Amino acid sequence: MTLTDAIAANLLSPPILFFALGIIAALVKSDLKFPEAFYSALTIYLLTAIGFKGGVAIHEAGIDKVWKPALAGISLSALIPLWCFAVLRKPGKLPVPDAASIAAHFGSVSAVTFITAVNYLKSAGVPYEGFSSAFLAVMESPAIVVAVILSKAGTKASFQSLKPALHDAFLGRSVLLLVGALIVGWISGPPGLKSVEGLFVTPFFGVIALFLLEMGTVTGRRLGDLRKAGPFLLAFGIVAPLINGSLGALAGTAAGLSIGGTMLLATLSASASYIAAPAAMRMAIPEARPALSLATALGITFPFNIALGLPLYLAISKWCHLLFHS
Repeated sequence: MTLTDAIAANLLSPPILFFALGIIAALVKSDLKFPEAFYSALTIYLLTAIGFKGGVAIHEAGIDKVWKPALAGISLSALIPLWCFAVLRKPGKLPVPDAASIAAHFGSVSAVTFITAVNYLKSAGVPYEGFSSAFLAVMESPAIVVAVILSKAGTKASFQSLKPALHDAFLGRSVLLLVGALIVGWISGPPGLKSVEGLFVTPFFGVIALFLLEMGTVTGRRLGDLRKAGPFLLAFGIVAPLINGSLGALAGTAAGLSIGGTMLLATLSASASYIAAPAAMRMAIPEARPALSLATALGITFPFNIALGLPLYLAISKWCHLLFHS
């Protein structure tokens, strides 16, 4: 399959088509909107299922196979905000709070992008390590902590707000669900997964399609914020994930992951958070403008990644494996 064929197949997959339907619904001002409680239930389901199945995979693979790529993921999450902050501050000429907030979004990760990448690999018949969801669990928080420190150091402000930000970074709903479910899956192992297979396996990809329909409506309503982002952030929202995805592909290959596992680490590195990071930044850096970070992460990077990025990151992962193993 050529890169063009891979992009076309991704664009025509049911989850992406449902995402496009959601955008269209928002643009034509349809009243399509999920109830908040239902949206929260979908989020809880997806995070729990991802974490649980990842824990079972770790149980089967053993910690000795997981620690190296997990460490690579943590390092990427902590380092990506550093270069993003520098670029946003100097060429981008953004104030320290905005630069730190956007850097946090791009250093942290998107669970929905990861889920879509898993679905893409399954559709393409590319195998991957089942414990890859562990990367999702460990890569969400480091970037938030680094960005808060950059903000406080850059503005010479008090570090009093670091404590609530750390609490949200490490004990927020998404992190707690991912890590907690991962531990449950690790303890219960394959017999535990078999007992809940009807809940966490069979309906999983149908729930993804439904969730992406809602994400499409959210993205469509955010498209107006792109005017506030400006041309620099528009370019940043596309170039940054390509750079971060390439770094993730190199790190995954060096850590010994398969092509599929490397692609998932690359996708996480390329993704931008629009759930955990906005909540943490609202508490830790209240002077940052959320319209800028959300418009860039959700209005630019998220659609780019799920529509075009996934086939690109798979191709980059293949190139890195050829480079390392030739």
